[in-house]
Amino acid sequence: MTSASMTANAEFRAAGTDISERRRSGVSRGPLIDIAATPDMIGIEWGADSAAHIGAFTTIGAIAADARIAQAYPGIAASALGLATPQIRHLATLGGNLAQRSRCWYFRDPHIACLKKGGSDCPARSGNHLYSVAFDLGPCVAPHPSTMAAALLAYDAKIVTNQRPGLSIGELLGDGSNGSADHALASGEMIRRVELPAPLQGERAFYRRAISRSHAEWPLVEVCARAVVADGTFQFIRISAGGIAPVPLRLSAAEAALHGKPASAANIAEAAKHATAGANPLPMTGYKLDLLEGVVRDLLERLIR
Repeated sequence: MTSASMTANAEFRAAGTDISERRRSGVSRGPLIDIAATPDMIGIEWGADSAAHIGAFTTIGAIAADARIAQAYPGIAASALGLATPQIRHLATLGGNLAQRSRCWYFRDPHIACLKKGGSDCPARSGNHLYSVAFDLGPCVAPHPSTMAAALLAYDAKIVTNQRPGLSIGELLGDGSNGSADHALASGEMIRRVELPAPLQGERAFYRRAISRSHAEWPLVEVCARAVVADGTFQFIRISAGGIAPVPLRLSAAEAALHGKPASAANIAEAAKHATAGANPLPMTGYKLDLLEGVVRDLLERLIR
């Protein structure tokens, strides 16, 4: 599931929740290659170590509803349940969510040639970038749209394609420096499955997004936080965020501020301040830093209740 082409303008199609919209608007016009899913691309398999392998054709709704996933990987289940609408979750696939195209309104306008459509610059940078990045990592200022990528980053997941095994989320999506692409898949390369590490004993995890209306909106900021708290101390902590950069980000400074520290409200408040470390917002996106700090603090407080 990727928009990378096997011929110059061809695109893969699975459930089609993204590509159908792009074709209606005229952003995508090339031929389609419908994917025939093989058995290893559908459903969830469990290894002897209780680690899950999730096929790329598995729907977001199936992941959100799977009781064993919720028990072993609560952040994955919560993120899947939190994205889009029930109707979209019923059709949208994991692979498609990872490889979907930018949601920037300049990209979605068929009459504008932005970087991701072969243009020479990013019109959002000098135009209306209210919903753009707060961590400016490259020439394109559109935030990456994949909720599941941010969650999988928190779980150190590996991506298996038809050409390469064991890609990290960073290797799949790049570091944000290539403004012309939404991912780093090669021409004809297709996501086949996602491999998760063995679950952690005693883990708790939550997901939350800040949006501009009550329902069915793309996140301004979204965070997946997971932790193991034992003897009143953060023994393990992972925090990843989306909606703030061209790629999902690990909030390493916030993690470092908590690892091995007592699970106290004061330490959480301090760690939440570190969530914005390294940010360089655009003129209209500074508000996202306040949202990010608030969402991180809220999730961390929930983790220790």
